[in-house]
Amino acid sequence: QVQLVQSGGGLVQPGGSLRLSCAATGATLVNYACAWFRQFPGKEREGIAAISSKDDDTYYIDSVDGRFTISRDPAKNSVYLQMNNLKPEDTAVYYCAATVGITMATMASAYDKWGQGAQVTVSA
Repeated sequence: QVQLVQSGGGLVQPGGSLRLSCAATGATLVNYACAWFRQFPGKEREGIAAISSKDDDTYYIDSVDGRFTISRDPAKNSVYLQMNNLKPEDTAVYYCAATVGITMATMASAYDKWGQGAQVTVSA
């Protein structure tokens, strides 16, 4: 049974940085495509970054491109989201997700494994 356990998140000032971590148990994440989603109150989850299981190709939506970086560490069986230059509009609950395959999809329906979520609040 694959489980994703998130850590990180919290309160940060505008312009600050945070790193979210997502550790897997029960499977080797290098065989999985992974992604990070965020959810604003009353909204559906939005895929913001994805990493392929093939060559670790990455994809970002425009609003985070150049500020956020998705990466994986096979030795720790983990995926990360480094978030720099955070803005108040980045405030949301962030989720990691994974699925067997190559995809860099950012649709929630493409993923069947989910972390528990972490609140990120960007405020002065």
